[in-house]
Amino acid sequence: MKFKLLSLAISSAFLTLSGLANAQTTLTAAVDYTLRNNPDVAIEARQRRSVDEALLGAYSGYMPKVDLGWGIGKEKAKNSNTAYQWSDSLTRREKSVTLSQMLFDSFATANEVARNRARMQSSAYKVSGTAEQIALKVVESYLDVLRLRENVRLTQENLQNHQKTYDQISLRATSGIGRQSDVDQAEARLALAKSNLVSAEANLRDAEINYQRFTGKHPDELIQPDGPTDEIMPKNLEDALVKARENNPLLKQSKADIEAANAQYNAAKSAFGPRFDLQAGMNYTDDSGGVEGPNDSKYAMIRMNWNILRGGADYARLGETKQLSYQAMEIMKRTMMQLDQSTSLSWNTFVSAHERLPSLLQHAESSLATRDAYTKQFSIGQRTLVDLLDTENEYYTSTVEYVNGQYMELFARYRLMADMGTLLASLNVKPLVESDPARRVEHSNPWTRSDYKKEEKKVVV
Repeated sequence: MKFKLLSLAISSAFLTLSGLANAQTTLTAAVDYTLRNNPDVAIEARQRRSVDEALLGAYSGYMPKVDLGWGIGKEKAKNSNTAYQWSDSLTRREKSVTLSQMLFDSFATANEVARNRARMQSSAYKVSGTAEQIALKVVESYLDVLRLRENVRLTQENLQNHQKTYDQISLRATSGIGRQSDVDQAEARLALAKSNLVSAEANLRDAEINYQRFTGKHPDELIQPDGPTDEIMPKNLEDALVKARENNPLLKQSKADIEAANAQYNAAKSAFGPRFDLQAGMNYTDDSGGVEGPNDSKYAMIRMNWNILRGGADYARLGETKQLSYQAMEIMKRTMMQLDQSTSLSWNTFVSAHERLPSLLQHAESSLATRDAYTKQFSIGQRTLVDLLDTENEYYTSTVEYVNGQYMELFARYRLMADMGTLLASLNVKPLVESDPARRVEHSNPWTRSDYKKEEKKVVV
């Protein structure tokens, strides 16, 4: 009969029974809840929304601008109207309206729009990348809780077996059949089993605290996940590397940053070209220029402005943005190298963990068979107490190693999904709207939004 990890079968039955009274949590639900409540993800989502507003600001360069002017004060004038003599002090009043429409700005606005659009895409990929990484941490902490709960159960079972053996040996010694040295040996192993249980329970509490750190909730009855199937797993390392380079959001972010840097460089070039604006306006002055009475003027004209010299500032800015473009390229190269390394390590961990499972299972099955045989042989005097205790410890160690190996292989699958940027998809978790690079997140007017005031109050409190 196949071993099939007896510990996991018992643990599953325990979860089913206890789930009748306690709430159960799936891995998908835990990840989904975390992504919508974790502050690290929220920080990147807010950054994405701020860039959306910056893109709106860049588009405003195409729109007309209206300025209103008003002024009042005292004036003395000396000009041809006053025969070049200082006039009396007059109360000057001014009113003006100016309408400006950009006609051509040497593509400064177009490049600023392109830069902010690339920034928006970069921010969206950053949200997606952060969500994938946080999700992976939730997966790791979730699996750790399950693994260590199983380890605690196995350790409790090991303690019970050692306690039973100790009671039998102690009874023999009391009856004059056994030796005191056997009692001492059994007592020493029992003390070690108790120590192992204390250590296992401490490790479980640490894992539960770590789970709560990411999710904000204490783990209740966690349901064993099936994990990514072989159909969606990469076939080999080359396949994993190709998928990672195609889908990893952090690599996509670095490519978007290059586009933003190039657009910024092109925007810097616009300082060397002319700007044309259509302007129309009305000016009203009263008691100005040393002449009493009103003075109205209306105009409509095309204005050209072309800066010829700015002390080399424009050349310096152009050089600065060019270097920033080169920097973005190098960052992309570094990101690709780190992604290749992470994917290769994940693949290597998965392959080694997957290949170890049959041997670990065989070890556990053989240890169980040996323990059962030695128990029977010890009862008829064919095996020593040391042999019995050693087989009991061997069985305990092999089952713990097999459980750990199973969860290591399972986590390696999820880690590969994260490297390939498909972890959320493999968990059937809906991505955040801020992670869509092609969609601008809709906003309402911040001055009229009621939830703005509510959020500010929360921050103040």
